[in-house]
Formats: sequence, structure tokens, C-alpha cells
Amino acid sequence: MTESDQKIRVLVAKPGLDGHDRGAKVIASAFRDAGFEVIYTGLHQTPEMIVSAAVQEDVDVVAMSVLSGAHMTLFPRVKKLLDEAGADDVLLTGGGIIPEDDVATLEAQGIGRLFGPGTATTDAIAYIREWYASRELV
Repeated sequence: MTESDQKIRVLVAKPGLDGHDRGAKVIASAFRDAGFEVIYTGLHQTPEMIVSAAVQEDVDVVAMSVLSGAHMTLFPRVKKLLDEAGADDVLLTGGGIIPEDDVATLEAQGIGRLFGPGTATTDAIAYIREWYASRELV
């Protein structure tokens, strides 16, 4: 099986103390329906738990849902831990309530596209597919 025949593996993570996971479950379901292989970590995950699961599951993408306002801490921490674990080729993306200025700052730090409330799930699916296809071309 070539890499292009493999399913895209996505870890959907819900970090921190935020207990609202409806959006994470909706996106996980949409990813599955789109043919992605999805691992959902559940609520209250630490950055270390997320990265450990991502490495163990050999995922292509980590998609975090952050509604707690801790996005400026959580995204950079997970990115740093992924890089340290040798998983710097894993796309870190996600969504939540993130001000545009913070989105720009996070993207400048190597975080992938971030999606706000009301974004169509098809946008996130298309973004991941495009990223995955471009990675295969390298």
C-alpha cells in the first residue's frame, strides 16, 4: 500500500479544563464520514497526553478544540512537544474561539489553519486533504 492509498490519520484532542466537547465530536464524526481514520482523546487532556497519543497512534494530524481561552499556551506547547518527540511532520490544526490577532501569531509559530465557530466542517476536511496531498509531493 502506498502512502496515497492510506487513510489520513487524525487525532482530535480536547485539551485543558474546558468541558464542552460537542464541536470536537461533530468534527470527529465529519472527519470519519470523509474517510479519515479518527482517534478522539476525550476531555481534559494535557499537552503531554495529546502528544503521547499522537506518537503512539502515528497520526498525520492533531486537531485540537480549544474554547477555554488558553489557546496561546496550549497550541505552542503541543507544537513544541511534537517537535521534541520527532513528530515535527505532524500538522497541528484546530479550532475554537480564537481572536484573529492570536490566529496570526499562532500561524506564525508553525500552527496550521485555525477554524472559528460556524466554520463548515468541509472547510477543515478540504484543508487537511490539501495539506496531506502537498506533503506527498515533497
